[in-house]
Amino acid sequence: MPSLQDLAFLGISAFTLASAAGVAFSRKVLYSAFSLLGTFAGAAGLFVLLSSDFIAVTQVLIYVGGILVLIVFAVMLTNKIGDVKLSNQSVNYKVAVPFAAAIAILLISILTSGMWVQKDEAYTSMIVPIGNALLQDYLLPFEIVSIVLLGALVGAMVIVRREVK
Repeated sequence: MPSLQDLAFLGISAFTLASAAGVAFSRKVLYSAFSLLGTFAGAAGLFVLLSSDFIAVTQVLIYVGGILVLIVFAVMLTNKIGDVKLSNQSVNYKVAVPFAAAIAILLISILTSGMWVQKDEAYTSMIVPIGNALLQDYLLPFEIVSIVLLGALVGAMVIVRREVK
């Protein structure tokens, strides 16, 4: 009987793979962008299962909160993006399917022949040490980066608000 953690891993990984397939095979750009949300959320869920809480939160904040929102806004603000016909005439399944099968066989053989050791170490959160390092040891570089990002934001606003003559 698989454990609850194994079932959670299988569920999250299946969700991530299905979302990634939606990104790759969707015919509409907006649907691909929304499928990318599921892919990023699934990757964050896998980081949670690996006890990497800081990386999971960073994944959600940066990729889902920043990059994905930027992509969705870019797609939605682009004029007539739904009218564009995209076609790929160079699809060659005779080469792609054997190549993908060979890679899958190689990965499965590596997974089955490996010596996998599970450690029984207690989980310790990395958020407190990273926060202490950012706000004690690396405070000056942290503040310099925040000032540079603020300057980039103000510069972007100035460029956008400039009147076209």
